[in-house]
Amino acid sequence: MITIIDYGVGNIYAFQNVYKRLNIPTKIAKTAIDLEGAEKLILPGVGSFDYAMTQLNNSGMRERLDVLVLEEKKPVIGICVGMQMMANGSDEGDLEGLKWIDAHVKKFDESTIKYITKLPHMGWNDVSPIEGHPLFRGLEQDALFYFLHSFYFYCNNEADSIAKSDYGINFTSSVNHNNIYGIQFHPEKSHHYGETLLHNFAKI
Repeated sequence: MITIIDYGVGNIYAFQNVYKRLNIPTKIAKTAIDLEGAEKLILPGVGSFDYAMTQLNNSGMRERLDVLVLEEKKPVIGICVGMQMMANGSDEGDLEGLKWIDAHVKKFDESTIKYITKLPHMGWNDVSPIEGHPLFRGLEQDALFYFLHSFYFYCNNEADSIAKSDYGINFTSSVNHNNIYGIQFHPEKSHHYGETLLHNFAKI
């Protein structure tokens, strides 16, 4: 069972549709009570860092999520801003992040980007994972994913970075620390590549 966290930010039903095609059951959690019995969690996110953090903080689920992730060690994957929220904080806003991973979210330096269209980083891009990581099983060669962001995740511990992409700099596009996973791109918009990754997460 995959529990998708619905705090008013992110395309919840797109993830449900992917898992429906994969014949993997899902449920949506809008309250702390809905999180009871969660085995794996998806934390989606779009928009600005402070807005997403405010929505989650006001959802009534924040405290229970900390217990599930940090104490009970339930696997969780953050997607796009959902991944950025796992850091200590962001240059985009003033609020603290979840602090689930020792990292900070930084804005791309447009002077390093050679393309006419600079920010946001939008569209398809390569993702180069470390060898053998189960989240990217079957995606080691020629996999492309859809991105839409102007800020990137900077790990204070490089061992937490499990995939890189290039956009002016070689930035971290996926992280893993113990039971905590994050991806900067949108698997729900990445066709069969994204479906494979979400299937892999369900099997972790």
